Amino acid sequence: MALAMPLGIGAWVANPPRRTHGSCDNFGMHNLPRSFLCLVCLGAAALAEEPTVWSRFRGPNGSGVSQDRGFPTVFSKTTNVAWRTPVRPGKSSPILTRRHIFLTASDQRKLYTQCFDRRGGKLLWERSLDQPHTEVANRLNHEAAATPVTDGENVYVFFKDFGFVSYDAAGKLRWKTPLGPFVNSQGLAASPIIAGDSLILVADQWENSYIAAFSLKSGEMRWKTSREESEGWGTPLLHQKPGSAPEILTVSRGMFGLHSLADGRRTASLAGLAVAVVASPVLDGDTVYTFGYGVETPAPFAPRLEKLDKNKDGRLSPDEYADDPILNNVGKNAGNRDSIVSEDEWKIFANRVLGPNCLAAVRMEKGGARILWRYDKNFSFVVPSTLAYRNVLYVARNGGILTTHDAATGNVIKAERIKGALGGYSSSPVAADGKVWLASEEGKVSVLGAAGDWELLAVNDLGEGCYATPALSGGVIYLRTDEALYAFSSNAGN
Repeated sequence: MALAMPLGIGAWVANPPRRTHGSCDNFGMHNLPRSFLCLVCLGAAALAEEPTVWSRFRGPNGSGVSQDRGFPTVFSKTTNVAWRTPVRPGKSSPILTRRHIFLTASDQRKLYTQCFDRRGGKLLWERSLDQPHTEVANRLNHEAAATPVTDGENVYVFFKDFGFVSYDAAGKLRWKTPLGPFVNSQGLAASPIIAGDSLILVADQWENSYIAAFSLKSGEMRWKTSREESEGWGTPLLHQKPGSAPEILTVSRGMFGLHSLADGRRTASLAGLAVAVVASPVLDGDTVYTFGYGVETPAPFAPRLEKLDKNKDGRLSPDEYADDPILNNVGKNAGNRDSIVSEDEWKIFANRVLGPNCLAAVRMEKGGARILWRYDKNFSFVVPSTLAYRNVLYVARNGGILTTHDAATGNVIKAERIKGALGGYSSSPVAADGKVWLASEEGKVSVLGAAGDWELLAVNDLGEGCYATPALSGGVIYLRTDEALYAFSSNAGN
């Protein structure tokens, strides 16, 4: 059975947007050859009417699953491509209204929001903000890594180096809410979500973690609740039991949590999960699937000291550890916070990642939650979120290793490398119509026949780096690479 949308969530999907006309910007288009522009026009004409939206990171309630059909299995820069449009640098994933596509980007210390036409890929407008501060972050965490969210017309964007900004469909600024700076050893990465008439942000960091709700209309903070979890990176979900009020579901730093949407009050907690949760959780009915990593023994300080301690004083100073995100945060937040990292201060950090390495299923029940099963194995530094589709869980790891698990028991069904796509993986898998799409960081998009004993149907090599998760709608795959935004369709006519 396909991953189900929780009850009540459908009521939060906005009405189709009014027809608006944004300002036009030909960014990148004037450098394209006439033949390519003709291809864009032909591809746009071939696109069928697309009735569905993909409004947030990983689509409907973060599932990565579309109920639409007709998506292509084979595609490239010249095959089944409806259009291709250049984009600025960024790693956020595309989101869709019925008429528009939104992305974020960062270029020369400017933070950009871009709006494209769905049918032809034309850049309708882009708006920018000055980047007021810079977080030290993991190399995979870009200034424009968090995926925006839309209510069907307006777009809401979170930049970890600025805060929130919202624009209407025509690119008019609605409001700005500066936030931060945040303190997270890898950089804050959770994307915002919409719940009712509120915008929700989970900011799990070294200290002073919180979850907060902001007005969609004004950006004003409605409530803010402290969280006991420290650093985390997963995007939250929504859950509503029949006859109950909606809640916000989080998984971070070894903890499952539920917060009331009305006031942010913590309504449930459950410990025993992985302590470093990079991937976002997924929800199937009342069961949450999550995975992350931890260590049984603290990482030693000696190898770092030997490599970086230039003056041999037994400590590491900022000029010695430079832009290392972990050591920066240890220096600023552990011990006496003088930016000097001693062995004792390093141990404070290293002990924070002691815990299980596991994939787990958590069942939400009346009055709380319980762990259904836990599969303990090495999931170190797994970035892609898992996919729950037709009673099977898909977990992708670097090296092109794809493991499928029985969703009911956690038992491994198949673990094998994807031939022809063995690189690193940051993009999360998505599914529709009995197929699974998974993009590697090298831009090789694998298509699988969805099953525990999965079958590789095709590997489509785009030859461009890819870190964003595809959006699926109306039989069209919308994919962002390092260089461009693509629309792939079986009806493209090429």
